[in-house]
Amino acid sequence: MKGLLRTAAVALVALPLLSGGGEGPSVQAAEVKNAPRSAASTEAAALEAKRQQLAQKEAALNAKEAELNRLATKLDARVAELNAAKKGIEESLTAKNKQDDERYKKMIKIYKGLKPEEAGNLLNKLNEKMVIQMLNQMDQKTAVKLIPFISQPRVLEWTRLNLAGK
Repeated sequence: MKGLLRTAAVALVALPLLSGGGEGPSVQAAEVKNAPRSAASTEAAALEAKRQQLAQKEAALNAKEAELNRLATKLDARVAELNAAKKGIEESLTAKNKQDDERYKKMIKIYKGLKPEEAGNLLNKLNEKMVIQMLNQMDQKTAVKLIPFISQPRVLEWTRLNLAGK
């Protein structure tokens, strides 16, 4: 910027001399004095424009930040809502599993009271998943009595699942 001001000042001084104008040195000196003032005011205007741009950018960033904060709050509320729903589902599932276990235990008591042949014949008529679940909940002594009367493929599947840890 200083180099531009010097070039402008030299041009203002040299132009009348080259053109042969009759203006004296006092007019040229006044022009040289005014050149720095106009350059300073131009520079101040440029700085003011830059300040305004920065202020606009800052206002836009503040608006975006406020929007992000609003969205973050909304997202946090949704996460809390989903966590509460998850907790409710887990509690319901636990209660259902407990009820299922109680029902299976009651049925096991009934099957335990039957003769092993009768219990085996009835278990063979149930679906495989139920039979496996019941065998898993039976004590070892009862399961040993029933296994000879349950179809071999079911007993083998039950054995595979138990060995696999499922």
